[in-house]
Amino acid sequence: MSVRLDELDRKILVQLQQDGGQSLDDIAKIVGSSKTPVWNRIRKMREGGVIKHQTYLLDAEALGFEACFFVLIRTSEHDADWQARFLKALRDRPEVQEAHRLAGDIDYILKVRVANARAYDIFYQALISEVKVHNVTALLSMEEIKSTTMLPL
Repeated sequence: MSVRLDELDRKILVQLQQDGGQSLDDIAKIVGSSKTPVWNRIRKMREGGVIKHQTYLLDAEALGFEACFFVLIRTSEHDADWQARFLKALRDRPEVQEAHRLAGDIDYILKVRVANARAYDIFYQALISEVKVHNVTALLSMEEIKSTTMLPL
C-alpha cells in the first residue's frame, strides 16, 4: 500500500521520531493541528507501513553493554543453504543490533553490542560454531560520535 505524505504528515513523523512518548495533544499543538486529525494521520501511516512500530531507545552503557564491535565478515560460501543458516544465526543472537549484506570485498557487516571483549569472544565462538566463514575482522568502537534512528524528513 502506497501512502502519500504531505507536509503535516512529515511534521508529525518528525515529532514521533524525536519522542514517541509525546501525547497526541502535544504533537497536535507543535504541528499546528488538533488531536483527532493527528491521530487519524498516525493511524493511516501505521496501516500504510510508514510507521513500522513504536519502541523505546535504551542506553546500552547504562545497562552494562559497554562494548560496540563492528564485525566485517567475508565468506567463501554463497549458496542458499549457507545463507539461510547464517541469517538464522544472526537473527537468533540478541547481541547483533544490525546486519547488512554489502557490495564489495566485505560480504557482511554486523553491529554487535556486548558487555566487554570476553563477551564478544563468546559471541564470536558461538557464531563460527554455527556457520563457516572465511574471514572475520572485529573493530572495537572507541567512541560513539553520532547515532540516530531519525530519518531526515
